[in-house]
Amino acid sequence: MDLIPMTTSTEVAARTPSVAVLPVGSFEQHGSHLPLTTDTVVASAIAASIAARHDVLVLPPVTISCSHEHAAWPGTVSISHQTLSAVVEDIQASLAGSGITRLAIVNGHGGNYVLSNIVQTANARNPGTMTLFPSRTDWDRARGAAGLQTDGHRDMHAGELEVSVLLHCWPEAVRAGFEQGDHFADERDMLLVHGMSAYTKTGVIGQPSAGTAEKGRALLDSLAEAFGSHLTAVRIDRQP
Repeated sequence: MDLIPMTTSTEVAARTPSVAVLPVGSFEQHGSHLPLTTDTVVASAIAASIAARHDVLVLPPVTISCSHEHAAWPGTVSISHQTLSAVVEDIQASLAGSGITRLAIVNGHGGNYVLSNIVQTANARNPGTMTLFPSRTDWDRARGAAGLQTDGHRDMHAGELEVSVLLHCWPEAVRAGFEQGDHFADERDMLLVHGMSAYTKTGVIGQPSAGTAEKGRALLDSLAEAFGSHLTAVRIDRQP
């Protein structure tokens, strides 16, 4: 699986895709068993799975985003929500200048709340031009299809889902010891105030021990199928 798109300009010209896919990840701690680039890997893997089924232009990922809640751990790097907004808006404008007027953002980091507002504003200005994927429903269905033991709240960070995706697409990046890394913190009402360090010493909130490569494959397959409804919503030739 190519996590970085290797498409040539000639190939894009021949295909003339009307929809671009922008993976947005992060550079933040994921415990001792997953790399700082985990969210970028997850977003890129989803985008690659989408491209295997749908005619879209996959863009290289945005690798640093809004990870302020992880600032207590070494290596985490963040940008402001204003900067992330500007990056996405500039990318959309550049794409439109070359004739690609539809953009699907694939978000791999739950803390990128601002992406919802970006998409909402874009569609208020020009209806049907941008979508945010996966939705909470898309994630829930994918978890069910893959047989995950946890839900999205309990398995919030560096847990079953993320370990599964990386075991499937980049197994050498998963460090030893994830089987002993489970930590749960279901009550975390003040996360935005105090950050992750108020609820976990290791950086993990979830069940990494339950992760498997097979679950990762099934997650990506389910998400690639679910993207069809988003593609229909932004397609230029969609029916009213």
